Amino acid sequence: MLNGLMMDVPLSIPRIMDYAASVHPDTRIISAAVEGGLHEYSYAEAYPRIGQLAHGLVAMGVKPGDRVATLAWNGYRHFELYYAVAGIGAVCHTINPRLFPDQIVYIANHADDRVLCFDLTFLPLVAALAPRLPAGIKLVLLTDRAHVPSEHGLEGLLIYEDLLAGQPTHYDWPDLPETTASSLCYTSGTTGEPKGALYSHRSNVLHSMGAILATPDCYGTNSRILPVVPLFHVNAWGLPYSAPLSGTDLVFPGPKLDGASLFTLMDEQRVTNAWGVPTIWGGLLAAMRAAGRKPAALSIVGIGGAAAPKSMIDAFERDFGIAVNHGWGMTELSPIGAVSREPRSKQTVDQRIEARQSQGKRTYGIEMKIVDDAGRRLPHDGVASGELLVRGGFVISGYYNNEKASAAAFDSDGWFRTGDVARITPQGDLIIMDRTKDLIKSGGEWISSIVIENLALSCPGVAQAAAIALPHPRWDERPLLVIVRAEGSEVTREAVLAHVAEAIARWQVPDDVMFIEALPMTATGKISKLDLRKRFADYQFPSDSA
Repeated sequence: MLNGLMMDVPLSIPRIMDYAASVHPDTRIISAAVEGGLHEYSYAEAYPRIGQLAHGLVAMGVKPGDRVATLAWNGYRHFELYYAVAGIGAVCHTINPRLFPDQIVYIANHADDRVLCFDLTFLPLVAALAPRLPAGIKLVLLTDRAHVPSEHGLEGLLIYEDLLAGQPTHYDWPDLPETTASSLCYTSGTTGEPKGALYSHRSNVLHSMGAILATPDCYGTNSRILPVVPLFHVNAWGLPYSAPLSGTDLVFPGPKLDGASLFTLMDEQRVTNAWGVPTIWGGLLAAMRAAGRKPAALSIVGIGGAAAPKSMIDAFERDFGIAVNHGWGMTELSPIGAVSREPRSKQTVDQRIEARQSQGKRTYGIEMKIVDDAGRRLPHDGVASGELLVRGGFVISGYYNNEKASAAAFDSDGWFRTGDVARITPQGDLIIMDRTKDLIKSGGEWISSIVIENLALSCPGVAQAAAIALPHPRWDERPLLVIVRAEGSEVTREAVLAHVAEAIARWQVPDDVMFIEALPMTATGKISKLDLRKRFADYQFPSDSA
């Protein structure tokens, strides 16, 4: 083998900001601050603060490999931590504050966090959990001295702006091997204890490049992107890296994520595109309908984290002329694995909506295959369905400090088992059928919960829907449909079932419908079917059910 004669310069996270500050110095970062109001500065102004933060972290004793945890909203200080922590060779460990307190304690101790940086919002939570956090952990409040409450109950509390004060603005970033760990994110723990995905400088840079290539219309000097997807989970889908790399303005929403607040921020700041999970976009659509228009400059929404119902895609595309980038990914993939693309030829609205039902095509750097129960590879013909497996430069090779989970997560060839059931078309479109644990097996035949839910959501009067498998004395399992009515709706069980029955075989139609006030949600904004199955564990199907 003959090696090329090229410099071996490692891919590096701080080099992204060095590039952004030099090439795109006037590109803006706008944050809705926890303390109130907006904070705005440029990449050129952010970079010296990141240098000051790096000096401050080293001065407080942070060493290479140390985990520096965050409990924070999407804001400029959180953004600065992403770069300074990774740049000194430490690991930025983002913790989801929506997890149960016991899970937060488990994660912090499993990661052995040495520092915890947190927003004012979470001061009561941290004060309550402090005795259970790793011994010797240092606590940093993400604010300035003027906003520190007089009574906070935390001994030795450090203040973020004090860490930066008086520090040099230039930091001589070390030439770290590109395989150096840079960030740590745990899964939401819906099927057991949360598991850690430990990303590297290399994987994050490659993922950012792949995202820019996959969704070029979202990026660039004329674009302004709003990550509703949180910085505390899966690196906000890589946007803290891909936006500076491409010279794109960033607008951080802070703690207010309701539809009305997002609408106002998008409208006033002329946001061109925004990324988030379906539950968030339901609130924005309601605010848009109330206003009778879309935010002034909004032209694209990215939807991932869960399958977007057709009714939501239809509303964005048909009612408001907003293009939908429907995607798929996982914490273990950094996270973007596939996303819909703009077509080469012009499409009608109906054709666009139909095309957006799939999760799009794989991003550069990701390979995909589907397999049957015996692990045999299935064709990408758009008909065969099987478990989706992936591999690539930004896919985990194992879970952090968890040999048992790692051993079960890969096939014999080293491909990662996603737990999703999918089809792949000859044109490369990925169609997620269901999670393996959410499929319903009735009389030996599989029923997709996603298909049922999308049909139910298209029924007038239905606001939210979830289909779950419950035991059945004759058919092993049958689907139960759980519905949240739209405000003011009196839609009935019979109307919902009749609507669903118009589009699928009789044996696939749920046996019953239960109406509840609100669906339980996971910490990452997905419907918690685990909680629904527990809630209806004692349910008995009607005697005349299929």
